[in-house]
Amino acid sequence: MTASIVISGFGPAGAATALALYRAGLTASDIAIVDPLSAQDAASKGPDSRILALNAGSRRLLEMLDIWPLLAPHAHPMRSIAISDTGLDEIVRPSSLGFETETDDQPLAHLVPLGLLQSALRDAARAAGIPLIAEHVLGFSPQPDAISLRCSRNQYRPSLLVAADGARSAIRRMAGIPFHGWAYGQTAITAIVEHSAPHHGEAVQHFLPSGPFALLPLDENRSSMVWSERTDIAKRMLELSVPALIEEVVRRAAGWRGEIKGIGQVSSHPLSLGIARRFFADRVALVADAAHVVHPLAGQGLNLGFADAATLAELVVEHVRLGLDPGDPTLLETYQARRRPPAVAMAGLTEGLNRLFSNDFGPVRLVRDIGLGLVNRSDRLRSLLRKQAAGRDTGEPKLFRGEAI
Repeated sequence: MTASIVISGFGPAGAATALALYRAGLTASDIAIVDPLSAQDAASKGPDSRILALNAGSRRLLEMLDIWPLLAPHAHPMRSIAISDTGLDEIVRPSSLGFETETDDQPLAHLVPLGLLQSALRDAARAAGIPLIAEHVLGFSPQPDAISLRCSRNQYRPSLLVAADGARSAIRRMAGIPFHGWAYGQTAITAIVEHSAPHHGEAVQHFLPSGPFALLPLDENRSSMVWSERTDIAKRMLELSVPALIEEVVRRAAGWRGEIKGIGQVSSHPLSLGIARRFFADRVALVADAAHVVHPLAGQGLNLGFADAATLAELVVEHVRLGLDPGDPTLLETYQARRRPPAVAMAGLTEGLNRLFSNDFGPVRLVRDIGLGLVNRSDRLRSLLRKQAAGRDTGEPKLFRGEAI
């Protein structure tokens, strides 16, 4: 194999990075994906309890990669958000803050099943002929003109190694890059919920003392539930019978979706925060969860990862077209300068919100309720929140703006 760019990890971010490079003119033989499970595709194309909120930038990226037409029939628009801050035992949960899309054709986000998204990206990478190497990465050694990559069966010499191998990235660890963060002591319980009342494209987020509870709109009488709960309580919830679990969901939904009629596809995921001290090492670039992990309450984790992929691909293609080394330290420093600040900002935002709202201390609740009321009455602040939710930013990479690299 003579690929100049090797990507470790065949998840959405890794596949998107490879496709962005390929669509921009690199040949399939210039790129390779290393993943011990790359020969498999366990992701279901049916409903999935893990539903992703793709902002406008991610949607434009997927359009440029010719993936969106496959997803659009199964994507559900989120047109507004209602936020409440109450105790669990309060029967009525009025909205403390809300905002909506400015135009009908530009929703705040589209909700897409993770399994469907991952399958579409993987199928496109296979169809493009990008080599898939079902091996483990054992180690690597940067050289002046390449990086010597040792895998479980073969050795390779690409110019750049991209770590898209997840929150427990082996590449990051081998590169000696510190990863700072902590476990939240919360678990996200996700499920598809059936209900009697139509949602009209509205997402609901109840901030409760032990974690946020969100219902995200799918088709008109189904929602994706993302219930962040203290890990000890979540363990008990997951052991309940279906009727008992529905009763607990009803307590948290507080009538916002009418009668909760059913629940299915339940899964759970421990929550943590983490930021890599650096997003690169010598001839190594970190993208997505390998570089940053944030709380799901803002729904921005994968959007950050897709922005990493789009930015790195843009810089690599620019260098390759000029005949420059894609593993050039200047390229990697530029990548970090563009991507680490927004990742740190989002980590800080989600950490602050989670700490502020996962708190039932009376004076703190009073102050934050006053703050929410002030924001709700300010058109300017609500517009800023709307732009943040939709992922509109002047520093977006070209693919996030719908422009070819």
